[in-house]
Amino acid sequence: MTGFKNFLLRGNLIEIAVAFIIAGAFGKVVTTFTEWLTGLMPDSTSSVFGTAAQSFGAFLNAVIAFVLLAAVVYFLIVVPYTKAKERFFPAEESGKPSDIALLEEIRDLLSTRGGPGV
Repeated sequence: MTGFKNFLLRGNLIEIAVAFIIAGAFGKVVTTFTEWLTGLMPDSTSSVFGTAAQSFGAFLNAVIAFVLLAAVVYFLIVVPYTKAKERFFPAEESGKPSDIALLEEIRDLLSTRGGPGV
């Protein structure tokens, strides 16, 4: 079970899933926007105002659906994931990395002993 927890929280699985969901919803927004924009161009076979108004309504519907989906994904997936990640894998302490601190300690010991080059 620990391995599965590490797989979910350490990997980019959740980030990729969220990106996939958001990209699909945004693709719908772009598609409906281009349909609305091309609907504004006059065509000899159809009424300009009828298709443009319908396309604009579909575009607004897609934008509202995108915003609602993004809010749901953020509050139900991203926030709990971030809290779980912080709980199970806390961030490292700020300051110098341990390898730099160790190298500085070795340097200081060598300088006090009169090591090579002194």
